[in-house]
Amino acid sequence: MSDLFVTQEQYDDLIEKLILKVADDGYRFDTVLCLARGGMRIGDIFSRVHDMPLAILATSSYRQAAGTQQGQLDIAQFITKTGGEIAGRLLLVDDMVDSGKTIVQVAEHLKKQYPAITEIRVAVLWWKSHSVCKPDYWCDYLEDNPWIHQPFERYDAMGIDRLREISRDKN
Repeated sequence: MSDLFVTQEQYDDLIEKLILKVADDGYRFDTVLCLARGGMRIGDIFSRVHDMPLAILATSSYRQAAGTQQGQLDIAQFITKTGGEIAGRLLLVDDMVDSGKTIVQVAEHLKKQYPAITEIRVAVLWWKSHSVCKPDYWCDYLEDNPWIHQPFERYDAMGIDRLREISRDKN
């Protein structure tokens, strides 16, 4: 497995490209729902561009081996959202479809818990070839399934003491 290192500028460009893909397709969604944590930045920008509230669903499966190995998926009991109920057409955003297991399980969960949802489409920055599902919208299809290093991951193992040290060095 190879590695893909993504700068903040590349990351921001991919988000904008994804927003335009969905818009150019003409899909009109009633709710944008992001999966936390990977989809939060993407969902935030979608909600700002479309001037609509952001719904957030916390999920977690990459907790083992310093976040590099997928385990059992945990899905939060509730969605956080202002501005009414989850209903109609939903755009589910995340950073990637890796194995695809998270997207499949979340879609099943949403259909059971929110019967007023009439359609779910998935938008991601990266779609890996070994995935069990295909997203509706994506920016980059990754045939070789690389491990993606996103710009904000530098904080993952930093800790408060290291952040203080870095901050002192800047001043």
